[in-house]
Amino acid sequence: MPFSILYVKAKFLFFIAFYVIRYRRKVVFENLRNSFPDKTDKEILLIAKKFYQNLADLIIEFLKIYSITKSDLEKRVHIKNIELLDELYAKDKNIMGIIGHCGNWEWGMIYLNMISKYKVLGAVKPLSNKYFEEYFHSLRTKFSPPDAIIHFKYMLRNLVKLKGTKTMCILAGDQTPTKNEINYWTTFLNQDTPVFLGTEKMSQALDYAVIFVDIQRIKRGYYEIEFHLIAENPKETKEFEITEQHVRFLEKLIKQHPDNWLWSHRRWKHKRESN
Repeated sequence: MPFSILYVKAKFLFFIAFYVIRYRRKVVFENLRNSFPDKTDKEILLIAKKFYQNLADLIIEFLKIYSITKSDLEKRVHIKNIELLDELYAKDKNIMGIIGHCGNWEWGMIYLNMISKYKVLGAVKPLSNKYFEEYFHSLRTKFSPPDAIIHFKYMLRNLVKLKGTKTMCILAGDQTPTKNEINYWTTFLNQDTPVFLGTEKMSQALDYAVIFVDIQRIKRGYYEIEFHLIAENPKETKEFEITEQHVRFLEKLIKQHPDNWLWSHRRWKHKRESN
């Protein structure tokens, strides 16, 4: 179906998710209130509704990958500063790219695989349902080899194997660690938040430059990617410096465009235990 018809369906999906089944509304409103204690109930409601509209679009756009063409993506995804990747490539630097669940991260990953000189890898947490995991994997690798998507637990192993290949590995910096994986806490959106240290540790161990991949919605169905350099030489950074920088950067973006983030994610399900 053309996008015009699909977005009509997205409006219906928004109505069902928000008003009928009330998909994770308690989680969304709790996250928003805790993150923006200075906002009124009316402001929180407006952000929530816009988020659910964006979420409905994301679901439709993800399923559209099945029939989307390269020319479609080239029209709908734009990179603002591709020259940063070119500069790092010329310096023979591999890249660790950090994204948040902002904009359309699925389209962003596929588009990067299409146009980048690097071998682009996406680190994901596989779904428990085998059928859906296979289907999602087929969509995510539509324009790339099957090994472009890897299990996040085996990321370091895969990167070591690719030594000698110019590689850009993309992973989400806003995932929630399991309790036994928590080694660092910080304040994020006014809340005590556990953060993975994997990006920092792996970039330092492998000497990968670290960039933040900012994906913003320009208008419905159109996105812009902008790269921000966090550390070109991660071995020269202090402990937790890279982690704090990408957390603060994501926080700034969310405050600027609060409806652009995935508020239905149970980001704060763990609480720090006092000694």
